[in-house]
Amino acid sequence: MAAWGDGTADYYHHMAEAVKVAFADREEWLTDPNFVDIPVQRFIAKAYADERRRLIDPERAQNIAEVPAGIPYAHPHARRVPEGDTCYFCAADRDGMVVSLIQSIYHDFGSAVVGGDTGIILQNRGAFFALDEQHPNHLRPGKRTFHTLIPALLMHDGQPYLAFGSMGGEGQPQAQAALATRIIDFGYDVQQAIEAPRWLMGRTWGTPSRNMSLEGRISDEVVRELKRRGQPVQMVTDWNDNMGHAHAIRVDRKNGFLEGGADPRGDGAALGY
Repeated sequence: MAAWGDGTADYYHHMAEAVKVAFADREEWLTDPNFVDIPVQRFIAKAYADERRRLIDPERAQNIAEVPAGIPYAHPHARRVPEGDTCYFCAADRDGMVVSLIQSIYHDFGSAVVGGDTGIILQNRGAFFALDEQHPNHLRPGKRTFHTLIPALLMHDGQPYLAFGSMGGEGQPQAQAALATRIIDFGYDVQQAIEAPRWLMGRTWGTPSRNMSLEGRISDEVVRELKRRGQPVQMVTDWNDNMGHAHAIRVDRKNGFLEGGADPRGDGAALGY
C-alpha cells in the first residue's frame, strides 16, 4: 500500500473496491450468530482474502450492486438502507486502560420510548430486521439484529495501540480503514490521518446512493483517473459531514505519551487531563 502513495488514484480505487467485496459478504450473512451459523473463520482466513481480492481489477471498477458474495447464503434476500444517529468516543489513562465506545439510538429519537423516569431514550435498531423468513436477519424473538456499530481497538504485541472509530453508517469501516492505512502504511500522526481527504463507497444516513463520494480536496487528476476506471464518482464538499466524525487515541508506549485527534468535520475535541 505504501507503494501506491496516499491520496493517489490507486489508493482510493483499491480501497473502494475492497469495500465492495467486503460489503457483499456482509449483506449476505451478517446477523445474530446465535441464530445463523456464520462461517466466520473462513471469512477471516488469509486464503479467503486471497481468493476474494482476485475480484479487484486495478484498472476497472465493479458495480457495487453486482459484486457476488464469496459464500452464498442459502436464501435470497433484499438489501436494506441504513439510517442513523451515532456518536463515537475513546479514552485512555496513565495506567494503560483504553476504552473505545460507540453509542447510537438509530433514528433521531430512537424508538421514541423513554426508559421510565430515567430520561434515556431507547434505541430502535430492530428496524434493521427483515420480515422475509428466508432472510438470515429475519425477525425472531430474542434475536439481535445486524447493525453498523464498530468501535475499534488496534492491538500491538497484545496491548492497545490505537483506539479509533467514527459515526456514519456504512462509512464507519471505511473511515477506520483510512485511519489505519494512513497511520500504519503512510506514517501520519493521528490528527493528520483524521484530517486527510476521505472517500465513501456506498450509502450513509439512509441515502439510496451507491456512488463513490470524494471530498473536494482530492485533486482533479485523481478524480479523472477514478472516473476512467469506472468508479461512480460524485464530489462533495471539502470537509464533508457524511464522511463521519472520526476520533482516535494512539498509545505511544516507547515514548510514554498518548496522542489524540478529533475530526474537524464534527464538533468533537481531543482533550488531555
